[in-house]
Amino acid sequence: MPRGVDQPTKSVVGERLKAGMAADHADDFAEWLRERRYTPLTIIERVRLLASWTQWARENSYALDTIREAHAASFAMIRAGYRPRFRGDVNKDAVETAKLFIAYLEGCGALPRLPERSDPALMIEFARWAREQHGLAETTLGTYRGAILPFIAQLGDDPAVYDAAAIRRFMLGRAGTVSGARLNGIGVGVRAFLRFLIATGRCQPGLDHAMPRAATWQLTSIPRFLPDADIVRILAACEGERRLRDRAIILLLVRLGLRASEVARLTFDDIDWRQGSIRLLGKSRREELLPLSQEVGDAIIAYIERARPAMPTRALFLTEIAPLRPINRIAVKCLATAAYRRAGIDCPHKGAHILRHSAATAMLRHGVSLGDVGTVLRHRARAMTAHYAKVDIALLSAIAQPWPGRSAC
Repeated sequence: MPRGVDQPTKSVVGERLKAGMAADHADDFAEWLRERRYTPLTIIERVRLLASWTQWARENSYALDTIREAHAASFAMIRAGYRPRFRGDVNKDAVETAKLFIAYLEGCGALPRLPERSDPALMIEFARWAREQHGLAETTLGTYRGAILPFIAQLGDDPAVYDAAAIRRFMLGRAGTVSGARLNGIGVGVRAFLRFLIATGRCQPGLDHAMPRAATWQLTSIPRFLPDADIVRILAACEGERRLRDRAIILLLVRLGLRASEVARLTFDDIDWRQGSIRLLGKSRREELLPLSQEVGDAIIAYIERARPAMPTRALFLTEIAPLRPINRIAVKCLATAAYRRAGIDCPHKGAHILRHSAATAMLRHGVSLGDVGTVLRHRARAMTAHYAKVDIALLSAIAQPWPGRSAC
């Protein structure tokens, strides 16, 4: 950009920063962004947005000690449909930059951190007990939490007064708002909570049997999966240097049947290159080994050598957009959904779990026994693996008997 145009812009940004709450922090904030692998152009834009937002905050009488209130007010303003009047006006990106600035201030000690929202004491103790005694994963505890907190809110925090009638009233109340499958999921979480209360002597024994169940048929549906042709298209959509991470993750999902959370938790220590195996920490913290195929191993090595950013963490897969950090299971699901979209596959079931189902059905179609499929998928119950026997529609059609009273077509 010509100097005559660029210099006044820099001057305006500098004047806004000097006059606002970021006056003493602008340079350090830029360095904080640089450490988190934001690109130089992005840092320049973030600083410009911070200047716009701090000017708006100053004009509305906010100071550094009320920065959280300023952020909340600007967020509400944007959410209500406020439209920027000119380029330097506060906008959605400026509000997001203010959130980053607050995180920087908390990290350097210039702003005290807010105390984390505290769960009820019973929920905290249950979570600790579930981790220590049953090895529940954080994702499972998060699911249980959504069922247990409303239960405590309705029945109170004194388990000694819980009875079967109150438990049934809670479940019947939820029955009118959720599906049968979701109601049973709520029942699993509440039942686990009641067993904790019984085990620790907080409520009378047997209350876990007071939980009603929704009437549903188990394992009646056909497993959702993608045909081999679609898998080929998805992998083709992950070709190229820009997609090395995506290809490695998709192969782990579709060849080994890993869960999204298992992919996200993989570290360098989990891969034994000499033995050709991957160590997984599955449900209930069970450690299990899976064979590392040549295809999957080559994809992981390509990502490590040519695409993985240099970052001091043992986590295998990292985000590609700043701030760099280990991926989580939500990122894996979003990555899989993006691959479907690039491949032009209109699949009603988004996310990564359908690739796990696809891995199981592909193994069955290629002659792998149900027992071996269950071993790869790490199923505890044989019934879960037997569920996949229904995917061979051609074989089922050949052995199906005609409906009584109807002529065969």
